[in-house]
Amino acid sequence: MNRSILIVICDFLLVSLLAFSTVDINKVADSGTPREMKIEIATNQVVESGKDLSNVMRMALDEERRNRDKLIGELERSRMSATEREKQALAAQQALAAQEQAARQALAAQEQAAREALTAQQQAAAKLQQERSELEQRYNSAQTNLQKLNQQLASTSAEATQTKQRAAQMEADIKKQQDSSAALRERLAMLEKSNQVALAEQQRLASQLQVAEVERKNAAELANRMEQEVKVQREEKGRLAQQNQQLAEGVKTLASSSGELAREVRENRPLAPNTIFNDFVSNRVDARFTGTRAGLIGSTKDKRDTQTVLVTSGERIYALCHVQDTPITLWNPAVDWEGMTASLIRNGNSMPIDSIYFGLRDPRIIWIPVSPEAAKRLGSKVYKATTDPYKFQDAVLVGTRESYYGECRFQIELGTPDYVKLDRSFLRGLVGKFNPSKGDLVFSKTGELLGVMANGSYCMMLRNFEAAGVIKLGPDIRAQHTGSLLSQLYTMVSELPPKLQ
Repeated sequence: MNRSILIVICDFLLVSLLAFSTVDINKVADSGTPREMKIEIATNQVVESGKDLSNVMRMALDEERRNRDKLIGELERSRMSATEREKQALAAQQALAAQEQAARQALAAQEQAAREALTAQQQAAAKLQQERSELEQRYNSAQTNLQKLNQQLASTSAEATQTKQRAAQMEADIKKQQDSSAALRERLAMLEKSNQVALAEQQRLASQLQVAEVERKNAAELANRMEQEVKVQREEKGRLAQQNQQLAEGVKTLASSSGELAREVRENRPLAPNTIFNDFVSNRVDARFTGTRAGLIGSTKDKRDTQTVLVTSGERIYALCHVQDTPITLWNPAVDWEGMTASLIRNGNSMPIDSIYFGLRDPRIIWIPVSPEAAKRLGSKVYKATTDPYKFQDAVLVGTRESYYGECRFQIELGTPDYVKLDRSFLRGLVGKFNPSKGDLVFSKTGELLGVMANGSYCMMLRNFEAAGVIKLGPDIRAQHTGSLLSQLYTMVSELPPKLQ
């Protein structure tokens, strides 16, 4: 019961007791006093008390009615709010069920696609093995043919030398015959002059003239035969020269084919880890970052240095590193940077960095665009991103912050098609304390760049260079509001599977 109502009722009972008590005392004390006067007084007191009590009761009832109406309104609002909550909960449950169904369908589709990709990769590996066997057979056959052609060329060269010697002998004989013919012609001229001078001796010299004519004819015939033989020898010499030229062209073609086969074999031949590491040491580039942001007292400056290499996607050149190698931290909420500068340094040559890009598949991997002129000025080798990361199961991991490298093995996981997992049961460190960590570079056995370690167990492969965000570097970058971008990138990383984070 309400407290105010209880007070009113108690007051009412008290007043009633007082009123009835007053009437009895008047009757006992003064019986001679006119009853009308006493009754009138008592009646007035009761009426006044009743009026006060009714007013109080009415006020209490009004207050109780208002409280009841207020409670009824609150109860109605509570009922409406509960109904609305039930509707929202039902809609959220339906949306959650739809999302779960869509996630299951997407997971099934990804699993099917991964299985198909694995089957295609296995078929491609078998095909590559078959092509490799065919190339080795072709290479062996080409070597055999090359040896045969070299032998034929040596034999043909010997025959050509002998032919040249015979031709020289025949030319000498022809020259002798020509000299003899010239002498005969001179003698014939002398005989003709003698015939004109001494007609008397014509009969005596007739026999000699006939002999000279026969000798001249014989000499002419001999000269013609020698000329024909010389012509035949010259034709044979030309034919042999043509054969020699054809043989030389055949040898050149075979040598070219052998060179192509040798190049294919060389490209498919695995390199030693020492060779790959020595190549990295000879072509590494130092990346230096300096960032400024607001601190508790003024501005704070952060500097970071790391080592990297230049890599090409076929169209553009990039330097790449892990976000932990820079002053930037992916977090939510992130702090806006006031300024940030960076440069690539090699052999005393320094090239400023204009901007940095965060990878679309994994924002922790940073791309740094490098122009062809800057790459030429740095004088560093531009590595190729491997087009067949599954050609060899083993790879070479090189530390960018500590001087270590070693041979390791990577495995394919269907749930993470953009990554390969490091098999820690197969680690062979060659130099330094071999402890693979995020930011290390991974090279294939052919010397191409395979990817970057996203964490201590997974390597992100370099399939493309798409970006999720970009920061333009400079002494004042406050207008870019880098904090919101870094928070978004942190959200992207947090949405990755836990094993990749």
